Amino acid sequence: MAKKETKVLEQIRAESYETLPSSWTTYKRLLTYVKPYWWAFMLAFIGFGIYAGSSAGLAHVMKMLIDSIETGLADKRLFFPLVVIGIFALRGVGTFLGTFFMGHIARQLVHHLRMHLFSRFLVLPARYYDQSSSGHLVSRLTYNVNQVTGAATDALKTLLREGLFVIGLMGYLLWVNWALSLVFVAVAPIIGLVVRYASKRFRKLSQRIQMSSGEITHAASEAIGGYRVVRSFGGEEFEYQRFNKASDYHRRQTMKMAVTKSINTPVVQLLIALAMGFLVWLALSPELVGAMTPGEFIAFLTAASMMAKPMRQLTEINSTIQKGLAAAQDIFTYIDAPAEPDHGTHMIERAAGDIEFDQVSFRYGQDQPLALKGISFNIKAGEMVALVGRSGSGKSTIASLIPRFYEIEEGDIRLDGISTKELTLKSLRQQIALVTQQVTLFNGTLAENIAYGMPGISREKIESAAKAAYVTEFAEKLPEGLDTLVGDNGILLSGGQRQRIAIARAILKDAPILILDEATSALDTESERYIQSALEEVTRNRTTLVVAHRLSTIEAADRILVVSEGKIVEEGSHQQLLEKGGMYATLHKMQFNDDATSLA
Repeated sequence: MAKKETKVLEQIRAESYETLPSSWTTYKRLLTYVKPYWWAFMLAFIGFGIYAGSSAGLAHVMKMLIDSIETGLADKRLFFPLVVIGIFALRGVGTFLGTFFMGHIARQLVHHLRMHLFSRFLVLPARYYDQSSSGHLVSRLTYNVNQVTGAATDALKTLLREGLFVIGLMGYLLWVNWALSLVFVAVAPIIGLVVRYASKRFRKLSQRIQMSSGEITHAASEAIGGYRVVRSFGGEEFEYQRFNKASDYHRRQTMKMAVTKSINTPVVQLLIALAMGFLVWLALSPELVGAMTPGEFIAFLTAASMMAKPMRQLTEINSTIQKGLAAAQDIFTYIDAPAEPDHGTHMIERAAGDIEFDQVSFRYGQDQPLALKGISFNIKAGEMVALVGRSGSGKSTIASLIPRFYEIEEGDIRLDGISTKELTLKSLRQQIALVTQQVTLFNGTLAENIAYGMPGISREKIESAAKAAYVTEFAEKLPEGLDTLVGDNGILLSGGQRQRIAIARAILKDAPILILDEATSALDTESERYIQSALEEVTRNRTTLVVAHRLSTIEAADRILVVSEGKIVEEGSHQQLLEKGGMYATLHKMQFNDDATSLA
């Protein structure tokens, strides 16, 4: 099974590789992030120009030194040491300018690209989160963005520094003896072919490495986040093997990258050595030696030998560029992904709370069956309506469509007679407070979690909401009260305490519509008593939609809708549905018997 999955993944990666934009297109787009810092780039260019010019000047100093020795000019004994010191001082200044300002560009690039990607994550449709693991998304924000830096700045730094150095040396060689210099020109196309082949290989391997980095992050985050389940069910060996598989795949792809790089560099160096050998052979011919002074001959060989190091470094940056381009293409895929549709133009200050579903059909994907089939019902302002049914019947799907987490396929949903498609997402979601079974808390204080998304709210209002939701009851026993840190996702709190914070958050928002999605399904009796008391407060004078599994919690609802296989099959009050003797009565009887058995 694992081998089959691996082959499928590799096939998907290969297909995606074929459809990617060209490297040059991606690189040009990447450089647009550098464009605002053109001034820093120009200073870096000047710095590396100083470095290249002073480095190339060493060859000419050799010519002057040899010619001076031959003519016996002892008066220049102090001149040459000062020139050498001056050249290295210039190289130092140039290196500092170039490295510092390219580093500045690199940090700015990482920051802005990461923020651009993160801002996109915040508006992607819910389907992206349904289909992607958090580990893969986090890997793109960390690993992939850092890889992009290599292509946009690190490689560019080497390209500028060594490229200008090669240009300076080549110019000097042409000036000394243009005929001999053509040897390097002749070998350039062969080096180009080697680099081209290596580029394709680097790019393909880079994509695999990025994918495997996401797998590593995903496996680790799941094992660490679910450590209690792992240890309780003896899953240590399974998680170890899963992580080992992801890490080993990453290792193998990295080794393939290293092998390609280790072969590419010696081949290029060999080509340069062949050119150098041929150059020396030609230079030692009597005709050429006789036409050059000893100083020119030594300077020419010195400049030619100095070409090897920068040319080798220029070929080595190819792997860095390809890794960065592969990462950039992956990042741009998400940046270019369409945000959740928000074409509405209508805004409302505060809704009355009338909700109407009109023949609504919905499916989670084109290849998925219909989750809802022609659903129609209405909730009057201030009314409490409960949705009940077996697992997978479509209850939570209905709740998710009201704030437009998903787009419906057919029909319409109206708020106060206005289609939710005509409302801006911000305006629509301002009217809704949501409390779910899986409460999300952030690693801040109790007060900060209650006031999440409501900056500038007064402390008095936070405390009032906390009191109404019975958060104060347990917060007063904590060291810092409402200013106590809750830990990662509220790990330091019980399930009931987390739920009370979520309800306090809903009370503080004071939205006209409240959606309770299985808010009390996993609580003990004492916690449920507090939650029910808090819910009585939060539901007062609000339109409330309750998705419930435990039927005892919704007996007081104005109406109960029974959902089965994506359709509403029964509707009425608790007593009416019991008297009807349908699905609701069956579900109620089953739960009543289960509760009686557990108490016996």
